Amino acid sequence: MTTAKALEGLVVLEAGGRGAVAVCGSLLAQLGATVIVVEHPAGSPKAVQRAQYCAGKLSLKPDPKNAGDRALLEQLILGSDVVLGSSDLDPAWMGAADTHSPHNVVCDITAFGRTGPLAGKPLSELGVQAMSGIMDTTGFPDGPPVPIRVPIVDVIAGTYATTAVLAALRVKHLQGAGQLVDIGLFDGAFAALRSFLTTVLTSDKSDTSRLGNRHPTVRPWNLYRSRDGYVLICAGNTYAMYERLCQLIGRAEIAPKYPTQKSRIEGTPEIDPAIESWTQQFTTAECVEKLLAVGVVSGPIVPVADYPREANLEFRGMVQHAFDPVSGRDIFVPGSPLRMSVTPGMNLTRIPPVDADRPEVATIAARLPRPSASPAAQPKKRALDGIRIVEFGQYTTAPMCARELAHLGAEVIKIEQPTAAEARSGAEVSFRMNNADKKTMVIDLKDPFDVEALRRLLATADVLVENLKPGTLSKFGFTPKEIEAINPRLIYCPISGFGTDSLYPTRPAFDMVIAAMAGFMTVLSADGFPLKSGISTSDLMGAEMAMSAILAAIGHLDRSGQGQVIDLSMQDISAWLTQTSWNGAFDGRIEPAVVQAADGYVLVEAGEAALAEALAGRPHGVPARDGFVQLTREALAEALRRAGIEAVPVQTVREAATMPHTRERKLWFTMREDGEDLPMLGSPLRLTVTPPTVTHLALPMNHDRQAILDELGLTQPA
Repeated sequence: MTTAKALEGLVVLEAGGRGAVAVCGSLLAQLGATVIVVEHPAGSPKAVQRAQYCAGKLSLKPDPKNAGDRALLEQLILGSDVVLGSSDLDPAWMGAADTHSPHNVVCDITAFGRTGPLAGKPLSELGVQAMSGIMDTTGFPDGPPVPIRVPIVDVIAGTYATTAVLAALRVKHLQGAGQLVDIGLFDGAFAALRSFLTTVLTSDKSDTSRLGNRHPTVRPWNLYRSRDGYVLICAGNTYAMYERLCQLIGRAEIAPKYPTQKSRIEGTPEIDPAIESWTQQFTTAECVEKLLAVGVVSGPIVPVADYPREANLEFRGMVQHAFDPVSGRDIFVPGSPLRMSVTPGMNLTRIPPVDADRPEVATIAARLPRPSASPAAQPKKRALDGIRIVEFGQYTTAPMCARELAHLGAEVIKIEQPTAAEARSGAEVSFRMNNADKKTMVIDLKDPFDVEALRRLLATADVLVENLKPGTLSKFGFTPKEIEAINPRLIYCPISGFGTDSLYPTRPAFDMVIAAMAGFMTVLSADGFPLKSGISTSDLMGAEMAMSAILAAIGHLDRSGQGQVIDLSMQDISAWLTQTSWNGAFDGRIEPAVVQAADGYVLVEAGEAALAEALAGRPHGVPARDGFVQLTREALAEALRRAGIEAVPVQTVREAATMPHTRERKLWFTMREDGEDLPMLGSPLRLTVTPPTVTHLALPMNHDRQAILDELGLTQPA
């Protein structure tokens, strides 16, 4: 296939001071847009990580006192296809964008969004980690909450913003209407807590405590010491895998003692030491080889020395070289995780000197169209109305991706295999949250009639998204080449742990193994011990990146009628989100402190040294360090803020869920079914003119099979 740029000719003006704004701009640049970045002062979040955040963009540093520069900015605001900013940090800038660009797409990324009691309140990325509950779920049971050392909330919000912008651009292209996109960092962070919310929103039990590297409902699942480091073992998804592990380690007798997940959780004090007594006999590499040979999911902890040192990442081109003109040194930057066969993501390796692109920017601005004086169009359809998506999804990534696209108007047909009833059982709340707004149909890939039904269904579809075990569909005749023959217009997006073009094309993996093999757990280390995040970061980001890639491919399909294959690797995506930790970024970096109060913990962004220095002067109203535990979180945070120290209470997931802001933004709400009010998550994709909507809860298995067969002209044989 020939390659093209999904956003060829699109001009994006990026002016917000938040890292999330830069993440969105970078993804749009990877897709081929011309992104003009307005440089921010030294010390802003974007300036600190300028090399990564400005790569692949045009640099402009306007002088606000210069009339010519003000006129240039006005031209860019008026004529750019997309304007990105942060009204809680730059209210004047976004006010101008709101006023002057009703026909274009304006994306405002703030801490709390534009509505709700906390609208307009500025808060840092780490502050949102603390308030949303993400920080409280990360760490070890006997220790304090742990801040995630990569800007995970910025990445979540920036990727959601990319999806929302692409959806808004489709509305503009097909219906002639621009609109405001309202993205809240808190919204995305709250939605990322799905696995915790399934308990919090349905019971009065206390919040799930920090679990270190364990899984809340699956065992064995942990990090174990090897002869030369650590090995990650995730063997709890089936009893058969657990049994094979017990046989491998020479402890077959303990397998039948714990036949269920509940019993294995209770048996963890016996199971984990037995596993570690075996892993300590071998090197990590030897452990992984032996475990994979018997089908037990496992992996090593990949180190980050300038970049994540892992062979598959280099094989897939995720490690690129660039020259940083500001520091004057050669650095490593990530390649694009958007592996698309027709409109591939571009590797952003040009880091511009500050203000170096002023002449080119002026030329672009002069060519931009003036906005129409006519009233903005009133669209009658959601962004993806008319798009049919077939989803073969399990667990999180493909189901979550398809759910958000359904909220944007797509018709999603969820294909389940006959054994799916087992996957649904015991996970009703989680399944309901991930599968709203979909039709359901059972397909048995071993049945020739069902295989023919799937062929005909794919011939009518626009998108096929799946996260089955790599090679599953190919085994039944649905290779990428065969899928293209069935429907050349089809966008096929398989999401896998390591990619289809990979050193490990058939290797199974769970979220934690992928995070470990992308360097994420090394970056997040607590006291030198590798650590996972409380949220399922790799699963979540795999789903989010799939949304953006699919929407970009749909835009190209609209213009060209051409489908394509999207090879998404969750390892690529997880490594890409750690980029602000590459090139020795932690050397000399001030680490935030988490201090204990009477009723929990407080995040102190200044770090331990600055906190100690401030306390040495004993500001009025601030107790000595050993007196912190006598104050509530709110009182301690307020006292520290009065003393000029940035401090935010660390909230639990339940506290975040019950905030007035959370309820008013409808980050979760209830839907009535069978006389019962059931919880559902709202969409973080806030398009203000064509908003996403949740129309119904997840349907029973096979609910729509007969109607779909009728549409396809098929009659079930007797």
